[in-house]
Amino acid sequence: MRVTEGGVDLEVPAEQTEGVEAPVFYNPRQELNRDLTIATLRAFREREPRAESYLDAMTASGVRGVRAAADGWDVTCSDVETEAVSLARENLERNGLEGRARVEHRNVNALMHEEAFDVIDLDPYGTPMPFADAAFARCRDLVCVTATDTAPLCGAHFNSGIRSYGAVPRNTDYHAEMGVRILLSALGRSAARFDVGVTPLFTHATSHYVRTYLELDRKATAADAALEELGHLSHCEDCLYREAERGLIADPLESCPNCGGERILVAGPIWLGPYRDREFVSEVRERIPDEFDTAKAGRELLETLEAELDEPTFYDQHKLCKNWGLPANAMDDFLADLREAGFEASRAHYGGTAFKTDAGVGEIREATAPSLGGD
Repeated sequence: MRVTEGGVDLEVPAEQTEGVEAPVFYNPRQELNRDLTIATLRAFREREPRAESYLDAMTASGVRGVRAAADGWDVTCSDVETEAVSLARENLERNGLEGRARVEHRNVNALMHEEAFDVIDLDPYGTPMPFADAAFARCRDLVCVTATDTAPLCGAHFNSGIRSYGAVPRNTDYHAEMGVRILLSALGRSAARFDVGVTPLFTHATSHYVRTYLELDRKATAADAALEELGHLSHCEDCLYREAERGLIADPLESCPNCGGERILVAGPIWLGPYRDREFVSEVRERIPDEFDTAKAGRELLETLEAELDEPTFYDQHKLCKNWGLPANAMDDFLADLREAGFEASRAHYGGTAFKTDAGVGEIREATAPSLGGD
């Protein structure tokens, strides 16, 4: 079928029948992801003007590569599927972009080991980790990564998460952020093996995927600095208290300092540092044109991320209130109570009831209980 996305015309596979695996896949629900990719590439080009080459590592129908080429990048599209390669070439020709892009029919790991690129974009089906080493070994400036295996990342598929990401994930009430920080930990450790440090410029968890954009610094000292952002998280299953500690060696809590409970979950190593650069996120937001179909949703996401605190986990207001046996009030009023008590507080991009604060769980209850009708 024919679609128009981001100002380019594309021929894409018809909508998939459930349970039928197609050799070429187009996901219309990922349009926000692709729109944000183009806005991010525009912002990054201002930061690093010499960046010119872009690898669309799993090109499928070629939509991401075609859009990057239309935006002025020297694009290489790669795929192992014959039908995907043919469709990507047709879509480039349809938009008169043959001169700005080439299509490779080959294993992208081999291609990345043979050629260097300024920007590498990994958007596989499932985990990106089989492609991470080659990307960090050969990319000069920016690695963009999508992970769609959110169940292993978030701890719902526990053993799979350990195998794929070399870390212990835990399925908590902030499971989406657990997925973000497990992914960043695995990517940071992969890059460090090549003496490459990573700085997350922009990361978000949306719907069924996690997306991150990592600026690279090819120095051993930068790799060491990135590893210092790793640590472990202890989480009380009874009162929802959580405590983070940096370091590659876990020193978990034996009992909860808030309620005394001993049902403690430990996750890690996870990324405990910031997962976005506020200034860069603002620059990305400014580069979303009104013509993008997802412009409103993209700007709202970025505005929330820009204001979001750098605390390592978010709280869910409704789950806290349920745990306390109290009714939830309006989120703005809830956050205002925290601020009036002297704490920082912000919404978090993970959902309408998600928020971040530097207050502990006991302090949150004490600051908000009067408004909630509690003692």
